[in-house]
Amino acid sequence: MSPNFRVGIGQDSHRFLPNHSTKLCLIGGVVFEETPGLDADSDGDVVLHAICNAITSLTGVPILGKVAIELCHKDGITDSRVYVQKALDTLGPHKIQHVALSIEGKRPRLQPRIDAIRATVATLLHIDFSQVGLTATSGDGLTDFGCGDGLQCFCILTTM
Repeated sequence: MSPNFRVGIGQDSHRFLPNHSTKLCLIGGVVFEETPGLDADSDGDVVLHAICNAITSLTGVPILGKVAIELCHKDGITDSRVYVQKALDTLGPHKIQHVALSIEGKRPRLQPRIDAIRATVATLLHIDFSQVGLTATSGDGLTDFGCGDGLQCFCILTTM
């Protein structure tokens, strides 16, 4: 194993807003119009937030805990794609080799749009589609996510 090989892990979760909310639901940069948005100051994209947290675990730079809060509250930037770019800027010479994502939630049905999420993430991270893995589970009603109250995402990211 190369001495420059590194692994980061990140997680994020948000509850859904009420069904009558007009906020869009974004998952991995893909809009799910049939689902209410996620309760967050930003767009609440749990996939992109988990990626930011995985990068933070590699670099020690708190993107969501500091940078994104400032961007959101001071500058009104709620687009999580901007947060991902800020996180990528902290990697220095390291390049992402692979990202693995696992999403838990009863809704929305992700299977028909998994490739769209993978493609969006690959584009944002400047990697090939084949370097993005994504699994999704309903959670079988065992957690709040599995009961349909929100979404949770875990991310493991490797760099060289």
